[in-house]
Amino acid sequence: MSGSLWLGKEGQDTLPYIPRQRPHGAAADPIDELADRLEDLIAAAVHPDEVAAILESDGMTDAHIRTTYGREDSFTLAEDLYARVERRYPAVAGPAADPWHSSLPACLLRGLLFALPGLAYVLGAPLLAGPPNGLGLPWGTVPLLAGAITGWVWNQGLSHRAYSWLGLGDRPAAARALRVGAPLGALLSALVALAAAGPGELNAAAFAAGQAVYLAAATVLLALGRERDLLCALVPMAAGAAPTVSYDLPDALRTALLLLSLTAAAGFAARALAKEDGGDAGADDRPGPRLVASVPYALFGLGTGILVLYTAVGDVLADGVDSAVAAPSAVALTLSMGPAEWLLYRFRSESLAGLRASTTAYGFRKAVAATIAVCLGGYLAVLLALTVAGTLLWPGAPELGALRLAGLLATGMVLWTALLLQSFGAVRSAAAVCCAAGGIQVLALLTRAGHPSTVGPVVAGVAAVVHAVLVGVLLGRATAHRV
Repeated sequence: MSGSLWLGKEGQDTLPYIPRQRPHGAAADPIDELADRLEDLIAAAVHPDEVAAILESDGMTDAHIRTTYGREDSFTLAEDLYARVERRYPAVAGPAADPWHSSLPACLLRGLLFALPGLAYVLGAPLLAGPPNGLGLPWGTVPLLAGAITGWVWNQGLSHRAYSWLGLGDRPAAARALRVGAPLGALLSALVALAAAGPGELNAAAFAAGQAVYLAAATVLLALGRERDLLCALVPMAAGAAPTVSYDLPDALRTALLLLSLTAAAGFAARALAKEDGGDAGADDRPGPRLVASVPYALFGLGTGILVLYTAVGDVLADGVDSAVAAPSAVALTLSMGPAEWLLYRFRSESLAGLRASTTAYGFRKAVAATIAVCLGGYLAVLLALTVAGTLLWPGAPELGALRLAGLLATGMVLWTALLLQSFGAVRSAAAVCCAAGGIQVLALLTRAGHPSTVGPVVAGVAAVVHAVLVGVLLGRATAHRV
């Protein structure tokens, strides 16, 4: 460091002062010398905070900065360095690497995989017939929702843990986590559904148990990149659900098709895990991801799951129709997750390009805001198209009123911005907002405080505004976009 160029006081007191000639071209000012050394990094920054991060990563403490450079702290020194170096982005050989490139067909396939399981409720509707419960919900709704939410929470946390191991390059450890976690999650979800079942709702509890097994199997297959296996497993159920729009299939055939898809999914998951090398659990001594790190992701699954389910449940209570008829709202949301994922990748890619092209913090914030507007607008347009198509094509679907449509689009905005915040590491904030919004909706439903057709849009609208503020604060900083 440049501090080594200066003679200490002890040296001046004990040795005769001998002027030392500076190397040719050396900076007269230690800050200039530091700017020369870090020039390429500083030139690529679009805000002094990025320079401060560089200084801190270089091991410079505030005490060292005060002694060596005469500045109060890293931020003050960063502002000085930022002002001395002209903005530019270092040239690279060939086209710039894009770590966020993603295949649109692959994302659409995942969106289809998210939506197709909803057809199980259409195929199994006669098996879940019964009088409404005390809240006016269709028979069996409570155990089904309890099992589904439990499964989403558990499997979202399990997925994070598996992907964390995969990110560390330890695929056997990811497989071990799935081998243990998936069966436990299925058992827990089934027990919760059974505990939530009322008198005469054992059929619903059994259906929820099958749902729990499927969610566990799907988690394994998606984490290990076996999307095609999962799609193949869903074919019998989807093929059986299609004719139910015009024909009444026998209950035995409905049950057989559901069990066939469930067995196929579980079998594919077991085969995928068996193909993974278990390895030696103690072969690698490096620390793995902490269990507590997956908790925010589990809560994220809780909040987003409630928001999606409330969309369908709210239609049932608002319009007094059967749950299968109200499915287009939830189907539109789940189908839209494929395009949503692709647009998230597009945003990351475009924001990285904007970071390379910007020379000022204001220019970068302007580019990011424009990219967010385009990607979010594109997602809402897709969601609107899916909602309109579902309403027109689904027999007996509830009317697409302005308030219902506004609530659905607000919910979509909450979900997309939540995924955006999660992708930048702000999962705690996204989970807190989604859980708060979902909790308010559930509380209003249980206490019957306000009509669902009004409560849903209002709560979703407020949550969307909060997320918009969080996105603006987080993504307006250039340091959040560095890879």
